[in-house]
Amino acid sequence: MGNDMNHQVSGNTEGIREALLARLDSLYTYEAEEGSFLPRDLMKILAECSCELNREIAVYLTRDGEIVSVTVGTDRDVELTDYRLRRNERRLSRIRCVHTHPDGDGRLSDVDLSALKIFRYDAMTAVGVKDGEPTYVQTAFLGEGEEILLPEPVRWYRIPDRSWMDQILFSDEAVGREATRSTGGDRERAVLMGIESMESLEELKRLAETAGAEVAGMFLQKRSKPDGALVIGKGRAEELARECQALEADVCIFDEELTGMQTRNLEETLRVKVVDRTTLILDIFAQRASSAEGKLQVELAQLQYRSARLIGQGLVLSRLAGGIGTRGPGESRLEMSRRRIRERMTELRGRLEELEKQRTIRRKSRERNEIPVVALVGYTNAGKSTLLNALTGADVYVQDQLFATLDAVSRRMTTPENTAYLLTDTVGFIRKLPHTLVSAFRSTLEEAALADVLVIVSDGSSERMAEQHDTVEEVLRELGAEDQKRIEVINKCDLRDADPAFPGAVMISAKTGEGLEELKRKIAEALQETYSPVTFVIPFSRYGQLSAIRPLGRVISENHTDSGTELTMMISREDTERLIRRFGPEIVKTGAADEKQPENNIPRTDMIQ
Repeated sequence: MGNDMNHQVSGNTEGIREALLARLDSLYTYEAEEGSFLPRDLMKILAECSCELNREIAVYLTRDGEIVSVTVGTDRDVELTDYRLRRNERRLSRIRCVHTHPDGDGRLSDVDLSALKIFRYDAMTAVGVKDGEPTYVQTAFLGEGEEILLPEPVRWYRIPDRSWMDQILFSDEAVGREATRSTGGDRERAVLMGIESMESLEELKRLAETAGAEVAGMFLQKRSKPDGALVIGKGRAEELARECQALEADVCIFDEELTGMQTRNLEETLRVKVVDRTTLILDIFAQRASSAEGKLQVELAQLQYRSARLIGQGLVLSRLAGGIGTRGPGESRLEMSRRRIRERMTELRGRLEELEKQRTIRRKSRERNEIPVVALVGYTNAGKSTLLNALTGADVYVQDQLFATLDAVSRRMTTPENTAYLLTDTVGFIRKLPHTLVSAFRSTLEEAALADVLVIVSDGSSERMAEQHDTVEEVLRELGAEDQKRIEVINKCDLRDADPAFPGAVMISAKTGEGLEELKRKIAEALQETYSPVTFVIPFSRYGQLSAIRPLGRVISENHTDSGTELTMMISREDTERLIRRFGPEIVKTGAADEKQPENNIPRTDMIQ
């Protein structure tokens, strides 16, 4: 990036001969190699000039290695200046200051460290000079909470370039977290990059905004397949680096799933944090998780995803809190070995298994009482939670954001025929739903897989409704839930005229209430087809059959006659047919299917949440 600053050596230039002044001025055309914190040839030039003048010299470098200022001081100090390539004064300036100590001492002074805090430099570096040669070099970085990270001085030819360049980004992230807390929510500036379609990028934008980012720019490079090293190729990656810097981006989000090595390569090229679509979705889930089970599931999904990407992973690897792709309910840093990660994953699975046992107990309780389940499923932000609230009068969190609902929520309902059922709101689906999430949230998603009736909610206001519906079908197939009885619903019909794209779809508006009565009627009809009242006649001579029949349904009434027992219960058609095949057609009382169940025999289910 070319700079617009005045290319003139500043400070104490009096008495400097023209040739030496010209040599210092030529540093404005110097550019450090990519990934080089402080090149040796630059140190040699600074040491020679500083020794000849017996004055301190300071240079200011951008993250691209361009020198934007050269200043000459006295033999004891040099005036340090506030150079900044970022508007936010709470964040790092994107400028590192390197200055010489002509007395040979390469250690940073208290004044140097104070300037680091005041001017928010990327780094403050001192180079000791003796007899025209550099000696020791010490560098300091800012950490979280104004902490100063001060490694020991190193010999000038042993500077850990990659480590110190990475530390700049680690420090930037830490200072950014502090700035976010102190301002109550300073949003990260994000640049989005995709290789598929603009429609997919628009969805990525919504995801980024849901995660709390401010989208500064979106770029698309259509490719048949991603480049193995940099996804978008070396030339386009270098262009993107300049765009990220011009837009003052804190993070670059890719609309693809990246390998650990691709993440590392991109971060080295772009010099900003890089996250992929999967990491972004995991981050949103980390913010949304509210129940104990949800938090455990999110942490497990994060660890599963990251454990496969430890080799080659760059800046994101060591953080699990602070900024997009790094938040999570788990430990504050992810500097674990594979062994530590495996141990933590084993612990999480064990705790989730305990919670699943409790879920199974509740599920069996419902099955004993034969309480049917109706699950609302659909693409994220299709309006499922609004629909649940409209149908039940509940107060489930509703927001015009992706994944506003994470934990499954159930409410008790009854049909006009007094059939009790549970209406369940489930987590939304999305394109490229991470497999780690499907795996970790399987117990929650099984609320849909095990439901008796699926209400598939589509967003009628979306131009991509059909594509989103295909995604829902794909996830249902993965869960083994494609054969359940279903009701197609097109929501948000108040926003625009939506065509009933799916045969028999119910057109509704959960917001205005339009079509809700028809939907309730459809649910009642579906439940009637799924569960209906049947009266079984059991003679005393075959009394043992009762023990085989009772567990299969919800008992409505049981009457003892002179010839035996009449047992009326809500039972599925499949179980009725199975009993007829086993015990004969005479077991079913003719005409019983039309009987209405008594109101006072509906079991209590208000304890089910």
